[in-house]
Amino acid sequence: MNFGYKETINKQKDLVSVQRKVMSKSLVSLLKIFLYIILLLIITVGFLLLGIVHGIIKSAPSIDDVSIVPSSYSTTVYNSDNKEIAKLITSGSNRIKVSLDQVPTYLRWAFIDTEDARFYEHNGIDIQGIGRAALIAVTTLNPSEGASTITQQVLKNNVFTDWTSESAFLSSLKRKIQEQYLAVQLEKVTSKETILETYLNTINLGANTLGVQAASLRYFNKDVSKLTVSEAAVLAATTSSPEVYNPITNPEKNQTKREIILKNMFDAGHLTENEYNEALKDDVYSRIQKVNNKIEKKNDKVYSYFVDEVVKQVMSDLQKTKGYTYNQAYNAVYSGGLKIYTTQDSQIQKICDTELSNDENYPYAIQYAINWAWSVQNPDGTVDNYDESDIQTYHKKVLGETNFKLLFNSKEEAKQCVKDYKRHLREKYYKKGLKEKDGYTQYETLYYNPQPQVSFTILDQSTGFVKAIVGGRGKKNVSLSLDRATASTRQPGSTFKILSTYAPAIDTMGYTLSTTIVDEPFSYSNGRPVENWNHTYKGTVTVKQAIAQSMNVCAVKTLTAITPQLGYDYLLNFGISTLVDNRVEKNGSVSSDIHQALALGGITDGVTNLEMTAAYASIANTGKYIRPVFYSQVIDSNGRVLLDNTAPKAKTILKDSTAYLLTQAMISVVKEGTGTPCQLEGGMPSAGKTGTTSSAYDLWFCGYTPYLTASIWTGYDENTALTGSKNYHEKLWAKIMNQIDTVKKYKPKDFATGQSVKAYNICNASGKLAIKGVCPKTHKEYFVKGSQPDKCSWHSAYINSDDNNYNSGNKGSTSKASDGSGETSSSKEDATISTRNQTTKDSVKSKKTP
Repeated sequence: MNFGYKETINKQKDLVSVQRKVMSKSLVSLLKIFLYIILLLIITVGFLLLGIVHGIIKSAPSIDDVSIVPSSYSTTVYNSDNKEIAKLITSGSNRIKVSLDQVPTYLRWAFIDTEDARFYEHNGIDIQGIGRAALIAVTTLNPSEGASTITQQVLKNNVFTDWTSESAFLSSLKRKIQEQYLAVQLEKVTSKETILETYLNTINLGANTLGVQAASLRYFNKDVSKLTVSEAAVLAATTSSPEVYNPITNPEKNQTKREIILKNMFDAGHLTENEYNEALKDDVYSRIQKVNNKIEKKNDKVYSYFVDEVVKQVMSDLQKTKGYTYNQAYNAVYSGGLKIYTTQDSQIQKICDTELSNDENYPYAIQYAINWAWSVQNPDGTVDNYDESDIQTYHKKVLGETNFKLLFNSKEEAKQCVKDYKRHLREKYYKKGLKEKDGYTQYETLYYNPQPQVSFTILDQSTGFVKAIVGGRGKKNVSLSLDRATASTRQPGSTFKILSTYAPAIDTMGYTLSTTIVDEPFSYSNGRPVENWNHTYKGTVTVKQAIAQSMNVCAVKTLTAITPQLGYDYLLNFGISTLVDNRVEKNGSVSSDIHQALALGGITDGVTNLEMTAAYASIANTGKYIRPVFYSQVIDSNGRVLLDNTAPKAKTILKDSTAYLLTQAMISVVKEGTGTPCQLEGGMPSAGKTGTTSSAYDLWFCGYTPYLTASIWTGYDENTALTGSKNYHEKLWAKIMNQIDTVKKYKPKDFATGQSVKAYNICNASGKLAIKGVCPKTHKEYFVKGSQPDKCSWHSAYINSDDNNYNSGNKGSTSKASDGSGETSSSKEDATISTRNQTTKDSVKSKKTP
């Protein structure tokens, strides 16, 4: 049988059958429909994606509104020799601006060859880089390969600054699309050089540094312009992951990356073979460790008392003179990239720090006060806060120890006191279901402050520039802590006599250094007796003697005569800002410092060391007051002068003659009065006034030389009597000033004399102008021209008498009284002085207070 023929016929029939044709057409139609649907879906999704991308791009910020300039730079603080003494840094501000021409060419290529090899070729987006990253992601299933250009990174770091907190994929995708779009737009309006400069000032390079300049100083302690090829590669190696490739903590990983970078630079023709080989051999990481060890020893995040005051004054001046808000001033100081040139003389500051922290300069055994803070979190989330004042309240009110003071003989004793108080509180927390093992302590600090404490301020009286300041004895534990020189108000004692009493008396009321006052029992208007510090009375004395020996009665008598109101007004002119006039207290009582005790420093709130120093400096500056300043200039990040103190503004508050007469009186304080320990070496003249408050809670000396004015205060933070030696602070003042004179090579010179002041020879007996060759004993005294006394009438009566009469006239009682010159006068002469004193008092009463 012919089966082949039959099969062929059957196949032909099948091909032309209707059923077969219908099935084939149906399948083709279904396939077409499916393909149309797929195509429609692709087109729909494509348009949808395009719409989404368009929407994302449309929501991107306008390139006209975008600033790629970093907004935060660290502020640098310099001393008077323009040497850096501190860096003010807040989070994200440890950056120092540098221009591109300061960056070595090989450092630029180190970053370009590593991060964006086609930087000078693309338009903001590197298509080849994106393709390479996509291929690697598909083949390795690892999407970590980056394709961001330097332009994109600039935008990411300065415009899309929240990228580090992105958690959702869509948020990251949106940012990436906008970043790429803006990168293209940015390159249309910004040069490659500007983009590169911004990048090099922006990038995070580890160790809390941003930008190549800050990193260069941190790792190599040198300016970026002086980096070697090897060092440049180290910086470039850190940028992809600053923590992983940190050259201090992970030198091995950084070295591996550094070698890749050097090879890239060599292959790109940006290094010669010699440069490449030399860089590979460089033992750069040993240098980095050495620098790091020095920096870690030097760096102290706690700013000094001086830097604290600089910060306060700059922020205050920005608000007062530039209209900044507090937040604006804070941001400018800590992240505005300012250059603050301070008035600090580091040599003088070092002398002050060394001597004031030397325990051997204090005659007392060290005791300790404490600063304690403790926070406890309750089960409901609330927090209870405690400090040392709670301990004091507990001892006084709960334990009944009314005389308890937070003053301890050792740190161990202080620590035990804190433990005992915390033990007292445990029952409270046990009732709340809290136990120590639960870790309920949220925060605790305990600092020990050695006692007695001290403060010291020294400034140049001719400029008002503060040269050094010490706000306390012992280690400074935190920035912006209590500064006893500028923030602690203490009673000034007899240092106030010059400012509140004798300055206005001489300046306005016609007093001279020879005006006499009777030192005798005297009481305030309320009947309370005025006590002299030595509980004795000298009888009739001169103003100069009263100042030299710090006679309380004489000061109160003088202020009473010229009126407390006049003294108060002069104190305001001296810059004392803590005075009170009719202030209503919480208990309803009214406080005022306009009273007789003002003569002795009896004021409501006390004064600061800084203001006392500035007040005395105005006397040293021939009567011109200058506000004390801690900085000379502040320069902003663009090099413009923001604040300027280089030309100090002086306000005349005393006649120059008054200032000079007061200086002469205070020279006598140092030479023969209560301040003799303050005499300086090498013939350097010094003038000043001592001050001791009731119960010896506060000891002061405010004084000056022809160059500098300085004040020292010492006492316990909690009022406690200083027993025993009470002139150690004067010795300490002189010790510091002597060293400063040596270091600064100051030569002795006289204090500036007012043109209207002249020295006259005065008869010791009568207190009047001595007659040459007639008055047997004389001394030199200064007077404003025209205010000097008449010629000695007592001795002139004997000029034409015979010698016997003259000689007999000099004989008399052997009773003696001090006359201020180291000489003595007879009782007859005393009677003459007493008569003259009454005349002076009567004349003063007739004067009107302005």
